[in-house]
This record gives sequence, C-alpha cells and structure tokens, in this order.
Amino acid sequence: MGKIVRTISEDGGIICCAIDSTDMVYRAEQIHTTSATVTAAMGRLMTAASIMGSMLKGEDNSVTLRIKADGPIGALIAVSDAKGNVKAYVENPVVEIPLNSYGKLDVSGAVGKDGMLYVIKDIGMKEPYIGQVPIVSGEIAEDITNYYATSEQTPSVCGLGVLVNPDLTVKSAGGFLVQLMPGVDDESIDKLENNINALEPVSKMLADGMTPEDIAFKVLDGFAPQVLDTFNASYKCDCSKERVERALISIGRDELLKMADEQPETSVECHFCDKVYKFTPDDLRKLAER
Repeated sequence: MGKIVRTISEDGGIICCAIDSTDMVYRAEQIHTTSATVTAAMGRLMTAASIMGSMLKGEDNSVTLRIKADGPIGALIAVSDAKGNVKAYVENPVVEIPLNSYGKLDVSGAVGKDGMLYVIKDIGMKEPYIGQVPIVSGEIAEDITNYYATSEQTPSVCGLGVLVNPDLTVKSAGGFLVQLMPGVDDESIDKLENNINALEPVSKMLADGMTPEDIAFKVLDGFAPQVLDTFNASYKCDCSKERVERALISIGRDELLKMADEQPETSVECHFCDKVYKFTPDDLRKLAER
C-alpha cells in the first residue's frame, strides 16, 4: 500500500502533499517488466499522478498524465482516481541507455526533451479539462512544476524519486508537491525555498526510513505544519469484462461479425494490468446484435 499525507502550514498559506509510492511502483514494475530507467520514469509519473489525484474533490474524479516526447521510452501514461489509486502504461518497457553525467539513471534521456506533457482531469463536467505544456527537462518533477506554473498559475514545487535495486526491484519511491496559496509573503517563500534546497533526494529519505509525514514536515519546517489527512493508495486497474465489451461494441457490427468469422477466439489485453479477456465467435456475434 502507498501512503499519502496532506499537510498545511499553521497560517494556511502553504500546502504540502507527500507520498510513499514504493509498493505501487513495485507492482507496476512487476506487471510491465520494465528496465531500471523505465521503472524510474514510470514511477515518477505514477507518483505525480497519485498526488494530483488525491487533490481532486469529487469521489468519481480522475486525472491522467501523459508524456509523449522524442525519447526511446515512447508514450508514458499514468491515471489516478480521487483516492490516489493509480495505474500506468509505457509504450516501450525496456530501454537501455548509459547513466547520466551524475552516475544516475538517465530518466531525461529515456523520456526525451522535445515533446509535451498532457494533463487530463475528469471532474464531472460535460468535457474533461485538458492542459498541455512543453516538456522542460524530461525529469518529470520539473515538468509537473512547470505545468502548475503555466496552466494553473499556482506556484508549486514538485519532488519525485525512484530508487531501483540491482535486481530491478524497487527499493523506494515517492514524492511531494508543495503549493503556495495567494498572499504568502516573500520571507515565507525564501524560508520554504531554503527548506526544499536542503532536502536529500526523496527516494533516499524514504530508503533511510522517513515517512511521508516526516518529509512533509521537513518541507514545512518552521511553519508549524498540521496534518490535514492521511490515507492509503495502491496500484489499481479498474478494467472489467463489461468495459472491454463496450469497447468492442464501439468498433461496429460489421467488424465484430468479421472477427467472429475469421478468428476461433479473440483476446483483448488490458494495457494497464495485462489481464486478458477472451471472446468466442458466439460472444462476438451477441455483442454485434446489441
């Protein structure tokens, strides 16, 4: 289970949400059998999506983050519900590239720097909200920070990290998002910046035994932070046979009948959890008549 903690400064001017997403990213690695660099990239986007999802107000709301750039990883997608439960998909799960100049996994090199970050929020309106910004670094945390500054005009800082073991399992993963409410004075901003600059990488803090609450309180050190709420989240795919049936029906009666005549069995695989749904020719003919 992942753990999410939302905190606020005593004066209500700064909000910080922190998460330990280790179990969630570990599950994603198991499903998609990703290489180390892809695990780091996918884990960062998942973590950001979970944080952003947990900030939605409606129980049925969701947020989708999609990155498409010129890196070898291809498209990268993470979807979160309003409870922070998340699922992910990556176009190319195995990407082997050299470490970056700091001796770390080269997430930016895998993602690419020429492309777009798309944020799609389904908040119960007739049409979903879609925001898009150019990628600024491909490191993902900086791209999330840029999205909030550009599309939502909310001063924010995002920190994300994934630490991968030599056997490709996930040692630690997590992140934080801190946002300033209107009216925060310059002195408070300077103090907050100093706190953030003094932080160790999120993945190291978690690997050293810190909790999301510890991290959030470290970000808000000197602001008398208070916990707003704490809850668990997990890697959770909401696919079902009924959803797959609706997708098949959408391709049209003629195509379904053609598939029924040409194939002894039709298999549909969920990109998010690799579950396979199988349909016989009779199943397809029944769907064609709906």
